[in-house]
Amino acid sequence: MSPHLLRTRLGLERPVALADGAGGASVGWSQEGLLWGALEPLPGREAGHDGAAVSRVRYRITLRGAPVGAPSRPRVRDRLRAGVRCFEITAVREADPAARFLICDAVEEVSA
Repeated sequence: MSPHLLRTRLGLERPVALADGAGGASVGWSQEGLLWGALEPLPGREAGHDGAAVSRVRYRITLRGAPVGAPSRPRVRDRLRAGVRCFEITAVREADPAARFLICDAVEEVSA
């Protein structure tokens, strides 16, 4: 893959625990940085979610490589955001032996 094909600006977000004031916590999101990527949609499916139809579309998202442990390297359960669209990361792997690029498997849910 050529770096000039990474045309989509993506915000890298990590989950953070937020106190709910009653001794519990809820999940919030902290933006950790901006990345450039290429989105490739894969086959999706429709699923029911709390009585509503939800479209679950899988994506293969290619990003520049980053070493394991680097803050710029996405992790499972992080998400990538493009405007109002959110892609939940389900797997991360190197795209090539030189680790110049990463492949993130991700899912976008959209209410139908």
